[in-house]
Amino acid sequence: MLNKLLLIHRYPYYIRKLLEYRVLKYFVGLAGAKVSKRVRFYGMPIISMHKNSEIVIGESCVLCSRSDMTDLGVNHQVVLRTLRSGASIVIGNDTGISGGAICAAIRVEIGNECLIGANVTISDTDFHAISPIGRRYNQNPQDIAAAQIIIEDNVFIGTGSIVLKGVRIGKNSVVGAGSVVTKNVPSNTIVAGNPARIIRSI
Repeated sequence: MLNKLLLIHRYPYYIRKLLEYRVLKYFVGLAGAKVSKRVRFYGMPIISMHKNSEIVIGESCVLCSRSDMTDLGVNHQVVLRTLRSGASIVIGNDTGISGGAICAAIRVEIGNECLIGANVTISDTDFHAISPIGRRYNQNPQDIAAAQIIIEDNVFIGTGSIVLKGVRIGKNSVVGAGSVVTKNVPSNTIVAGNPARIIRSI
């Protein structure tokens, strides 16, 4: 679709890639996200922003929404979504995300040089109230638990993992594939499992 729209298929490969990056960056910017220098997009991410919220993508980040551009493939496009006024998603420099879904009702902060493996989910909210009365239609933020997530520098989160609200993952740590992170992870630590438990230090 993009090739047809821009007729860029007639150009050499490296020029096509440069044009594609710039066009995707333009459309992401139109959605309201702040995109820094040298960010690369492989395929169009899904960007959804609540009024008076922010999404910031740091320098030299790579957001991969195409299965042919990452070894494991992706289940869906990269999703970056803020859900409430004042919410923020901040992604540090030189971080890579493949087909991940990041949702923030308050704040999700990802550090520099992080690796977010294929199809990882990071959400700082429960999305729905715990109380069963009127749960389906209850949109009151006071009834829906949320707490910020901080992922420090150089963290590697393995494919299919889920990071839940209120978690802080320390610098240099590794989260094993398919883990569900419900508690803080110390720096320089490997965790895995559901719920994730410490396996060993690095």
